[in-house]
Amino acid sequence: MSSIAFTKMHGLGNDFVVLDGRARPLAIGATEARAIADRRTGVGCDQVLILEPATNGTADLFMRIRNSDGGEVEACGNGTRCVAALVMGETDANYVRIETMAGVLEAQTTQSGLVSVDMGPASTDWRQIPLAWKVDTLHLSIGAGVLSDPVAVNVGNPHAVFFVDDVEAVPLAELGPELECHDLYPERTNVEAAQIIGDGRIRLRVWERGAGITRACGSGACATAAAAHLRGLTGRRVEVMLDGGPLTIEWQDDDRVMMTGPAAISFSGLLNPVLLSGAEAAL
Repeated sequence: MSSIAFTKMHGLGNDFVVLDGRARPLAIGATEARAIADRRTGVGCDQVLILEPATNGTADLFMRIRNSDGGEVEACGNGTRCVAALVMGETDANYVRIETMAGVLEAQTTQSGLVSVDMGPASTDWRQIPLAWKVDTLHLSIGAGVLSDPVAVNVGNPHAVFFVDDVEAVPLAELGPELECHDLYPERTNVEAAQIIGDGRIRLRVWERGAGITRACGSGACATAAAAHLRGLTGRRVEVMLDGGPLTIEWQDDDRVMMTGPAAISFSGLLNPVLLSGAEAAL
């Protein structure tokens, strides 16, 4: 096995290892992803993103997403921004269409140098989230500790958004794992603790499904913006303050959610074949 080139990127501290398999297929399964994501013995990241040829004729590429636990997921907002910035930089383009398991996402650069992604529609239909049974998705009767009465939203992946008075006081590392695996969510869920901190501003902390607490979560910010508007707490355009910094989210009248924020390259390098061969040996 030869070395594999990678690019380490992040969106507000939500970090990724990006692998390019467009020209040469890469066999990166759950075990290999865990080895790469390990912060002690691998490169370290929240998600591993594998670029592949598009299967949809309208897209420029396909982005496969694996969380640090190796599980494959449908969508990643910050990861989409990072890959969009990387791919647009290859050709000096200002627009790209990225295919994911959640559908084709369109991204473009803004005049201020940020990246804006159309994350698609936000859904509160219990079947689309999905939930295990029919419930009022604006007021779920689940909770743990100080977290209760969440909103269920799907923005390419499932979310449970809890509104609290003091988000910093929430023991998210303790409550997140319990809520992520609640029986109501057959595919598990991302868990958001959100606090309205002003007119059009939300403070947000996120426990990501399969990754734990991350410094930012793009789809989580989108889900929270939609939930806040549905609860009558904000308008359709908000600034979401995450641990890593702000994202601007706009839930448009056509139901599509626009997310705008930065993307950055940290460094690039080569994966030692021993890392991945060791992962194979562990199978």
